Amino acid sequence: MEYSVDDVTAARTLQYLGYICVSMTIFWTYDYVCALHKEWEFLHRSRWTRVKALYIITRYVPCCLITTDLYLNFAPTEDPNKCRMLINIYACFGVISLTCSECFFVLRTYALSNSNRIVLVAMLTTLVAIIMLFIGIGFTAISTSYVMTSAIPGFKGCYRISHSVQFFIPFLLLLVFQLGLASHTLIRAIQNWRSAKGHLHAILLKHNIFYYACSLPLSAVNVLVPLLFSDSAYYSLVQDLQVFILAILATRMHLHLWHTSQCVEGSEALVWISLSNVSPVDITV
Repeated sequence: MEYSVDDVTAARTLQYLGYICVSMTIFWTYDYVCALHKEWEFLHRSRWTRVKALYIITRYVPCCLITTDLYLNFAPTEDPNKCRMLINIYACFGVISLTCSECFFVLRTYALSNSNRIVLVAMLTTLVAIIMLFIGIGFTAISTSYVMTSAIPGFKGCYRISHSVQFFIPFLLLLVFQLGLASHTLIRAIQNWRSAKGHLHAILLKHNIFYYACSLPLSAVNVLVPLLFSDSAYYSLVQDLQVFILAILATRMHLHLWHTSQCVEGSEALVWISLSNVSPVDITV
């Protein structure tokens, strides 16, 4: 039986998306297994705080994301409405994961700014506005996108193609937001490089700088790709990559900070108290 060029293209796209989905699943599983011992110790020994709850959400929402993605790529979903519903669920998990990852570093920036409430309110207000834009523009793009399936037997799953280029706007604002936090971190590092000798303070600075060194290029790519390849099925993969990388970085760095804090006594422990309870504690060490 002969198939059209569009049928062959759809089947090939589903095949490639399946390969990438399996690769991301293996990557996340490998990271989880490698950190399992430290994570169990953290969950078992640490006291319950808002930051611990944030850690659990950030750590395990990507698991739901992966499960939905696997179902999208490997389960029979010939009904476009069912496929669109799964894509909406997948997008919800992505927004939750990205929000929680950014919240980690909002709190870290808050701790580095000596628990300045004005800084915290400004950061959270900006982040909420960006997330609302993500929700509004993202789900509008999904509702107006085309759901693609394969007419060739043996190729299951579905994906979407959207001609909307407006989805770059939230990532552009996220890029500006991350630039602001990175600039604030650098300013604090310059201000405290002589007086701040605490180990936890140095870890916070290093973690923040490394996090933004990874997130800024990803956000920049997510701004450019929708503009250049708005009708491609693959540009959403860059968005997924950013969600996975930021979640792994945020949780890994938090584990490192917690384990380091267990060996710290005295005034330097105020960094951990402030970061855990989000309380107005002076963390200058």
